[in-house]
Amino acid sequence: MTLLILGVALWWGAHLVKALAPGLRAGIADRLGAGPSRGLFAALIALSVVLMVVGFRAAPVVELWASPPWTRHVNNLLMAIAVLAFATSHSKSRARAWFRHPMLLGVLLWAAAHLLVNGDLGSVVLFGALGVWALVEMAAINARDGDWVRPTGGTLAGDIRLVAISAVVFVVIAAVHAWLGYPALG
Repeated sequence: MTLLILGVALWWGAHLVKALAPGLRAGIADRLGAGPSRGLFAALIALSVVLMVVGFRAAPVVELWASPPWTRHVNNLLMAIAVLAFATSHSKSRARAWFRHPMLLGVLLWAAAHLLVNGDLGSVVLFGALGVWALVEMAAINARDGDWVRPTGGTLAGDIRLVAISAVVFVVIAAVHAWLGYPALG
């Protein structure tokens, strides 16, 4: 559980430093240069993911609740929406104007979907902490950046591409889950 907690803490720190301590982030960029600074934070985030994965897989299973079987279907629906929301941020679809933080919304939905079907302590630590992080990150960005200017543009072709790519990504995620022994669909 220690590695999982360290990974989550590193994820929070590496991501929130830009929103909560821009001076620190700017100072690091001044000392290292813009490219190496981004590389440092990318490496910290990659390390946090490795720690979370290894820590989650090694965490003892301490059941806190049992989810009813129907929650699996709700999970799959939420996951499809989460993938779509996450992908919206870089799409050329009209959906970009719907949400200020589509990636963070995707993370929040991902976390909620997984908590719905996983009632063990490791899942609560991982998915709960990352869901709360997404909410904190949204609030920090809103406080830092002020009013949001909605993106304009987007096309029907962009909408179709967004849905198609999101569907393929969802299927790949489900296949990887099944390969790892966590069947996602059913």
